[in-house]
Amino acid sequence: QVQLVESGGGLVQPGGSLRLSCVAAGNIASIDAMGWYRQAPGNLRELVARITRGGTTSYADSVKGRFTISRGNARDSVYLQMNSLNPEDTAVYYCHASGVRQIAYPESTYWGQGTQVTVSA
Repeated sequence: QVQLVESGGGLVQPGGSLRLSCVAAGNIASIDAMGWYRQAPGNLRELVARITRGGTTSYADSVKGRFTISRGNARDSVYLQMNSLNPEDTAVYYCHASGVRQIAYPESTYWGQGTQVTVSA
């Protein structure tokens, strides 16, 4: 099995910055894509940013120019640098990994447990 371990959430003032980290733990052969989703109370979970194994990135319109996604050199970790945060960014942020390949296991998708980001004065 694979676990996605997230860190970096917290409370920040409007205009501030946070950096989220996610590391995939387990006997992993490769991961096609990793990304971050978020869910605010009463809202559906939405894609924030995604990065493929080849480095192709995509972002929600609401975070373009403010958030930057990157992967670690080992390709089993992903980071989200969030700048110019505003109260509308308040949500639980979830790490996501798709196309996860392990020896003797079928290709699978995994979610992290979520980390709270609160933007408030």
